[in-house]
Amino acid sequence: MDGMALMRRLGATALRLPHGPHRVVVRRDLPVPTHDGVALLADHYVPAGLERPPAVLVRSPYGRRGPYGLMCGYAFATHGFQTVVQSVRGGFGSGGVFEPLDEREDGLATVAWLKSRPWFGGSFAMHGPSYLGYVQWAVAADAGPELKALSMQVTASQFRDAIHLGGAFALESTLTWVDLTARMKSPLSGLAAGVISPRRARRAALSGRPLAELDALSTGAPVRFFQDLLANGPDTPFWSKRDFSHTVGRVAAPVNMTGGWYDVFLPWQLEDYAALRAAGHRPHLTIGPWWHSEPRLSRDSIRESLKWFRAHLLGDTSELREEPVRLHVTGAGEWRDYPDWPVPGVRGQRWNLQPEGGLSPSAPPHGEPDVYRYDPTHPTPCISGPALLGDCAPADQRRLERRRDVLTFTSPVLPDGMEIIGPVRAEIFLRSDRAHTDVVVRLCDVAPDGASLNVCEGMRRLRPGAAEPDGEGVRRVAVDLWPAGHRFRPGHRLRVHVCSGAYPRVARNPGTGEPLGAETAWLAARQEIFHAPDRPSAIILPVTA
Repeated sequence: MDGMALMRRLGATALRLPHGPHRVVVRRDLPVPTHDGVALLADHYVPAGLERPPAVLVRSPYGRRGPYGLMCGYAFATHGFQTVVQSVRGGFGSGGVFEPLDEREDGLATVAWLKSRPWFGGSFAMHGPSYLGYVQWAVAADAGPELKALSMQVTASQFRDAIHLGGAFALESTLTWVDLTARMKSPLSGLAAGVISPRRARRAALSGRPLAELDALSTGAPVRFFQDLLANGPDTPFWSKRDFSHTVGRVAAPVNMTGGWYDVFLPWQLEDYAALRAAGHRPHLTIGPWWHSEPRLSRDSIRESLKWFRAHLLGDTSELREEPVRLHVTGAGEWRDYPDWPVPGVRGQRWNLQPEGGLSPSAPPHGEPDVYRYDPTHPTPCISGPALLGDCAPADQRRLERRRDVLTFTSPVLPDGMEIIGPVRAEIFLRSDRAHTDVVVRLCDVAPDGASLNVCEGMRRLRPGAAEPDGEGVRRVAVDLWPAGHRFRPGHRLRVHVCSGAYPRVARNPGTGEPLGAETAWLAARQEIFHAPDRPSAIILPVTA
């Protein structure tokens, strides 16, 4: 074994990647031509001794060497798959300028190049998380019959809705990614940037500087993509060539999906699953107790991808599970297998907000609404919850619950416990003195010692024309929370938060309706939350039988 091969093996061992039996030869910096003459560089990992084995294609903005090469190239090649790991346009030696989310033409050019290689064996798959999964959706519907399998993790066919959470701008994750990609200069830069970028983004977001200046404050210079996002809302033409959700049903290759309950893309990944099911396909879905950058997810997803590729590229289905959906139920600490998502047999159960902070399936009595004041100059913060980088494990919310701008509604003790698996939504009756305002709803699990851990949350940005008020100025606001699979243990209680901010996860609402990034004033809002027989604010939980 030569020195480089030994280093790769030691690196893969350090990352706890599954070793296969094959020795690997690497061909570096292969140029891939694109439609406009720009060359994109790729590394080719070849399992020695095999003639034209199936290929795995990985396209990445985060480099093709170091940990990314080991995880996305070397690991698959040791198991008998030749792997091409390519740096997308504008990064790590690839020509041109990085154009975030504009990946279809380069992706199809890369697929055409792959098929034309003399070493191509006639079939290939694609693999990767996050952006590396998004680029799979960009080409999957038109990649041809040679594409035999897709395996994607913590991703979706469109990122528009994750950037505009319920209509609110996902400030922290977006700024983190902008900083991360601005700092990706060398194979090891991703390791440092993965730690530094979230800190820079949060520091910039909490600086009090105008939104339009935060990219420069974080990265050191304005970033065109960040400015484009501020200027282009979710309904603008900017997104037309960056949204591949309309092609999901046309994808013929079998799809393996891995997600996390605390991942930023989970709701839209599940929309892609639903689109595949509606088109008659049978994708595999795994959701674990993971967040976006969870190391366990990376390791486990490579093992799952290997099983998937053996089944669909080599015809070995011996390792595929019988049921296509596997979920980890948090609180119970158990993995469960199901035939589909949403899980069969689940029923929606309303838990109504009650006077004096109660929460119950019973109809609320007549009473006055609860009132709080949201001040965007002192925005309601968030504690934990899905973010792009960093540890997003559930955290104790009691410090947040002591704030005057957070309403809490708590159930009695659940003597037998309760389990929920599926979509979670809320219906909030709100009267605000601002036409422009936000509603945030969060579900928590309260332990006997009082610790209140977040389970899932969601938000909705209101503007004129959205949730129109009735004759008394009251709006019925529908809020989609993150899906959940959670067991509330016996002796625990449910708790619901209602507030109007989750900063810096989402940008604060100035209350003025001014364009994003062009705010000149910040107006406080008086919020009334109703819980009455004719206005029963509630959270609707997917309770298992």
